[in-house]
Amino acid sequence: MTDAYSSSLKIMVVDDEPANLKVLKKTLNGHGYDSINLISDPRDVVEKYTLDRPDLILLDLNMPYLDGFEVMSLLRDLDDPLLPPIVVLTAQTGKDYVLRALSLGARDFISKPFDRTELLMRVRNLLDAQLAHRLIHDQKAELEQMVRWRTEELAATRLEVVRRLGMAAEYRDEETGSHIVRMSRICATLARGAGWNEEMCMLILHASPMHDLGKIGIPDAVLLKPGKLDSAEWEIMKSHAQVGANLLDGNDSSLMEMSREIALTHHEKWDGSGYPNGLSGEDIPESGRIAALADVFDALTSERPYKKAWSIESALKLIREQRGQHFDPRLVDVFFNALDEILEIKTGIEH
Repeated sequence: MTDAYSSSLKIMVVDDEPANLKVLKKTLNGHGYDSINLISDPRDVVEKYTLDRPDLILLDLNMPYLDGFEVMSLLRDLDDPLLPPIVVLTAQTGKDYVLRALSLGARDFISKPFDRTELLMRVRNLLDAQLAHRLIHDQKAELEQMVRWRTEELAATRLEVVRRLGMAAEYRDEETGSHIVRMSRICATLARGAGWNEEMCMLILHASPMHDLGKIGIPDAVLLKPGKLDSAEWEIMKSHAQVGANLLDGNDSSLMEMSREIALTHHEKWDGSGYPNGLSGEDIPESGRIAALADVFDALTSERPYKKAWSIESALKLIREQRGQHFDPRLVDVFFNALDEILEIKTGIEH
């Protein structure tokens, strides 16, 4: 142990006898330990420990106000993951004292009067062990932080891929991705109003951008046709819900499961007249019902190559009319309760 190393370490000495404190300080200073905190009143230990945590504690047992056992109990109650080693110094030599001290966290036990060389060797060994413990603890904390950063990075990358997949589906409609941003934020707003917890609101925010992923499989002649689709073309168009679900199938992550659920069911209608499976009422997953409402509102009020944008008033009128037919009645109520926020989303993000 180098002098520089020794001088950097902090040792707390707790003993009600001034003479003992003086001897211990002189002994430790003589071997390079310069940072010694002497405490004669055990009631001061916790406060001083908190202000300047030591690397080692030398503790007497027989003291007024608080004995050494009580001091150790108070230190243990701090739940410090790096509680320094405690060396008990006492004239008490009975086995019961030793066992009790060890049970309360003492790492070593030296009887008074002590041999100075033995004391210094024990101090050195315990400080070395504490240093190793601290290094392991710091490395573990650093690794945990690296894992958190990497996990966050992977999550962010995954969400960016999801967003860009959604944009790819919209790109052929000459959208810039603004629709899926608005639609997904409206979904999260509706979910929050419907009582979903924040984790689930974030999940639908990130899952809903892939609602129309299946449009990738629709020919341009159908997808971009400026006029009304004939029956055969309409059947092709409707297939995008199942195509999207198929593309998102086979992954059991909560994000992909909800993405698939929304892709498959966001064109189902409350009264059972939707597609692809004609589900009705609460047989339609709530995520699909939320996405249906958010998608229709934003799609109606957005301009596309094959249609003009509806006015906000016209879109709201249709939603009221379709309460209990196309849309879940409860979610329509949630929609209008959150209308100010939804309109902020609509107007705050460029078309």
